[in-house]
Amino acid sequence: MGGDMTLANLIHVQHLKEKLDKKERLTVIDVRFDLTDETYGYKVYQEGHIPTAIYLDLNKDLSRPVSKHGGKHPLPDLASFVDILGKHGINHHTKIVVYDDGRDMTAARLWWMLQAIGHRKVSILDGGLTAWKEAGLSLETRLPKQKPTVYKAKQTYRHTINIEELKEKLKNKAAILVDSRSKARYLGKIEPLYHKAGHIPGAKNYFWKDVFTDYGQYKSKAMLKQHFKQLPKDTPIIVSCGSGVSACPNIFALKKAGYDQIYLYPGGYSDWISYEDHRVETKEE
Repeated sequence: MGGDMTLANLIHVQHLKEKLDKKERLTVIDVRFDLTDETYGYKVYQEGHIPTAIYLDLNKDLSRPVSKHGGKHPLPDLASFVDILGKHGINHHTKIVVYDDGRDMTAARLWWMLQAIGHRKVSILDGGLTAWKEAGLSLETRLPKQKPTVYKAKQTYRHTINIEELKEKLKNKAAILVDSRSKARYLGKIEPLYHKAGHIPGAKNYFWKDVFTDYGQYKSKAMLKQHFKQLPKDTPIIVSCGSGVSACPNIFALKKAGYDQIYLYPGGYSDWISYEDHRVETKEE
């Protein structure tokens, strides 16, 4: 576990359009992805993306290969991640805008990863590509070329917690665990991805999609403060999901609502149930 995260920065589509028109130096990253169709993201990127945008893949670029433990989307080791950034012309001073389809999880995952290694100049495009297209803004199919550079990370991933730390914190009631999955999955009524249904004992449910408006933008600070009002600000909050991806919109929203002690359990529920002796709960907590 480690210190505070920086601000939850959003950028409006028109603001991004102005920056691109002025040819400001920034890197736009498309991270669209579908957990049920791993070919979707790059396919739709090739069909049309925000001008100058590069593509990073959740499985190939933002995760390392799956092993017995660690969950279904374990964080890549730091050397691999910064190597990918450098190959795309990104260094630790680069201004970055990340986007997905809007009301989605992958832009927040990359935002979290960048901030966790100390990258300050990163924003999420509010409403994602959906908002961009609804504003009537153009797409391109050209694949940009970048001049490779070296990314020098300021730190290794911070604001994470591993399974042993999680168990210790829960045992001592020293933190609050948030499960970001849907209510039905939290209660064990359905489980489309894993062999065991339910949730980590002690977890409270805050569905990640509830931090967005019906139009796909993040809710206002006032609305998010109301949404999370039952969570104290003086207690560490550990945010979990299935595999460390959909937890990230909740982390972004908590940060926007004024919370500071926020940590990601990257392995999530898929890591928890990879240990046969770990109990799961199916009741509301």
